[in-house]
Amino acid sequence: MKRRVFIGAAGALALLPVARASDESMRAAIRAWAGREPAAGPLRIEMAELVENGNAVPVRVVASEPVVGLALFTPLNPEPEVVHASFGPAVARPEFSTRMRLARSQRVVAVAKAADGRCWQSSLEVIVTLAACVEP
Repeated sequence: MKRRVFIGAAGALALLPVARASDESMRAAIRAWAGREPAAGPLRIEMAELVENGNAVPVRVVASEPVVGLALFTPLNPEPEVVHASFGPAVARPEFSTRMRLARSQRVVAVAKAADGRCWQSSLEVIVTLAACVEP
């Protein structure tokens, strides 16, 4: 590869935006998924509030009433949408468990969507001592 081509490509690559979410992009992702801005409601996030390593953080989201969907969002990861889960009408107490990566200390937001269009959210502040999802 010629040096000029390499320098030009490296310069163009440096101008590309860094993949980072923000509070506003997270709120936009929540509105896109839920169809509106959710209010606080009966939704529980079960995860440690102090996480040693952000590479594989266990999390469980539990809704106390029937819903058609649950989702998890983070404002400071490269992408704000972590996971979406859909449920049928026969599920009395919808919940899901997963592991997620956390880029750094941040607020994790869970959102529930009911069949009648109602939606609500809950959040949890999580402190991460060893970050994940970041490039050196």
